[in-house]
Amino acid sequence: MSFRLRALALLMFIAVTATTATTWLTLRQATTQVRETATAEQDDIKRITTELRAYGTAHGTWYNVSDTVRHLAAETGQRIRITSDTDGSLVADSDILAGRTPRKTGTAPPLLIDPRPEPQLRDGPGELKVLIWAIANYYTQTRYAACLTKAGVPLQTKSDPLHGLPVVTTKPPAGSKCTREAYPGARFIPDGSAAEACQTAAEPGPCLQRVFKQRTSDIAPPRLQIRLGALDDVPPTLSAAPVITVAAVVGILVILCALMLGRTVLHPVRALTEATRSLGDGNLRHRVPVAGRDEIAQLARAFNRMAASLQASEERQRRLTGDIAHELRTPLANLRGYLEALRDGVLTPTPDLLDALHGEALLQQRIVDDLQDLALAEAGALTYHCTTANLRDLLHACHTAHHSHAAAAGITLEVTADIPARVHGDPDRLRQALSNLVTNALRATPPGGTVTLALSGTTDQAAVRVHDTGTGIPADHLPHLFDRFWRADPARGRTTGGSGLGLAITRQIITDHHGTIHVESTLGAGTTFTITIPAVQADTPATPAHDTRSVATICSQK
Repeated sequence: MSFRLRALALLMFIAVTATTATTWLTLRQATTQVRETATAEQDDIKRITTELRAYGTAHGTWYNVSDTVRHLAAETGQRIRITSDTDGSLVADSDILAGRTPRKTGTAPPLLIDPRPEPQLRDGPGELKVLIWAIANYYTQTRYAACLTKAGVPLQTKSDPLHGLPVVTTKPPAGSKCTREAYPGARFIPDGSAAEACQTAAEPGPCLQRVFKQRTSDIAPPRLQIRLGALDDVPPTLSAAPVITVAAVVGILVILCALMLGRTVLHPVRALTEATRSLGDGNLRHRVPVAGRDEIAQLARAFNRMAASLQASEERQRRLTGDIAHELRTPLANLRGYLEALRDGVLTPTPDLLDALHGEALLQQRIVDDLQDLALAEAGALTYHCTTANLRDLLHACHTAHHSHAAAAGITLEVTADIPARVHGDPDRLRQALSNLVTNALRATPPGGTVTLALSGTTDQAAVRVHDTGTGIPADHLPHLFDRFWRADPARGRTTGGSGLGLAITRQIITDHHGTIHVESTLGAGTTFTITIPAVQADTPATPAHDTRSVATICSQK
């Protein structure tokens, strides 16, 4: 199944499921809400439960609660029936109080009222004593309030601001027995063993609240169940037709949006698929049309960048193959011609001829070695023997190695290195890089010219400059100097240049030593190569290291 069909089927399933569930849930909740609204409004329910709970909390008994039920039923218009949650006995019924036959209660679950207060008990070492005091005080106040209520004395109470417990403020009439019943001679001291376990609980506060309710359950009024409304009350119902119509319209809109989304998304995806297939078949010039700024457009741009990178890489690989073939063709042809002539007896194997053939073989060996070094360096696998190297010594060693060649060519090779700049790296590889630069400078400098090796630096950086007074390099050639096999001479003659790999190897070696190389040139005035490498302190001990891993982990130790 195609992605379009799967996406459409998935969206249709989601749309149908969502609309069906929404329709069922809307009908169910709406009908329930209408029925509940017809039997008891939420504000009335809250008022009824609040006033009844306040009555039980303040009076300590449900005695004479009928007056309150009658008053609430008259003001709210609700049928109120309250029973004890303990034994189910009837406490009050507004129908009976109104003098009519009690109707059957509705099927809604009853409301539960717990008149026991919730004292403000916190987490602390002294709250155990507070709990014992609260239980004892609640016992006293509840007995006192219940006695006054049964005696017909109007009751006035207030809430203790510290713990939220009810306090009776009504003064009993003279000779009332309520004071004696509420305040016996022996003071009531509750058992605190259950509360002691709360001291080690994770949340002592809620634990103390539970202990308070358990210890006051025998003195507090029983919990009540309240049922509102009657079974014969006919609530209004919700018409299903508008809900079904809206659900159908929503489903159609979702399906249309899914079709539009599929067309919008799958069209560029299809273009990307075709471009990928074409790319896999070898057509690296294929590109994807890009429009917009969304994720699909970003994906298309990323694909085009990838295709362009692959095309450039293939072109570089093609040029590399051509350059290698060009570099090896002429020397190999010469070797083959001379060897065939020697085999056929056309030439006599003289020492000069053998030396020439040996020179050609050494040239091929140098090209192969340079290619291997460059490949290892670019792959991060070139072997480095790292230690603390003195650049001044390296410059003098390079001067010694190339002095005779410079003198033979009539070129002055100078060294200006007065400071012992030290770097952490491979001395042989650094000398190889410097030798490549000196060789190119000598090759580009005519007789009578000068090649200068200069060293400078600071505490953090060391700089080596290789300057020649040669012919210079055109500005349009400078960006290509470090490309593999690139040479300024289009004819690639042996007298004007080497293999074209020296500068590429030099740049990679300097990069592996966390350095940079920069070139400046003026036609007819000469060229200057500048190498910058991080320097180390003079007292840094030389700690050789030999590894074939990346130089980033070997030659960065300081």
